[in-house]
Amino acid sequence: MPGPVWVVLPTYNEADNIEDFVAAIRAVLPDGRVLIVDDNSPDGTGEIADGLAAASKGAVEVLHRPRKEGLGLAYIDGFRRVLAGEASLICQMDSDFSHDPTDLRRLIATAADADLVIGSRYVEGGGVTDWGLVRRLISRGGSVYARTILGLDVRDLTGGFKCWHRAALEAVELDTVPAQGYAFQIETTFRVIEAGFNVREVPILFRDRRAGSSKMSRRIVLEAAWRVPLLRLGR
Repeated sequence: MPGPVWVVLPTYNEADNIEDFVAAIRAVLPDGRVLIVDDNSPDGTGEIADGLAAASKGAVEVLHRPRKEGLGLAYIDGFRRVLAGEASLICQMDSDFSHDPTDLRRLIATAADADLVIGSRYVEGGGVTDWGLVRRLISRGGSVYARTILGLDVRDLTGGFKCWHRAALEAVELDTVPAQGYAFQIETTFRVIEAGFNVREVPILFRDRRAGSSKMSRRIVLEAAWRVPLLRLGR
């Protein structure tokens, strides 16, 4: 009997979003499980998450990390937690409504024929709303840059809305992934393709966050710029 579908949600200062977002996920996946990975948010996100877990009868869990160390490490700790259990499919997404929880159904359905499914902004039918020109250029340009250097067919390498089969995620060897931010998304997808797994993209509409502030920074962009050539050299 396959294990449950888990949705892993890294959070930092998402107090204005997390309660409604978890409710939206549970409406889409009533038999699924949610793991909130909070980096000691000063706005009380962790405390709200604890309340959601207490009221969920086991459907929601919280992993508290002592400090903000980057998206990649938050995902790695969250993935370790669910892989230690009975997870069969593991989804990852932003917790600010930029990823639509209703799209989980399509990613999970597509996972019947793929080892990793990416919710893609840059395939036909996908797109981005609410962003200015500079943010669009950084995101799309980052994907084109990585695709070109790594020689991959995946259109949205920087996207963070994914559904993994357990075996594919285990093959990434999470403990050896140093990257954060955009680079973490690129490197994990690259590794699973290099390991011979099948990757599919499904179109999504990406919206700007409903509340709170973006975690994007110049450091995140620069990390992706120098990590991608290193991936190619290590190939």
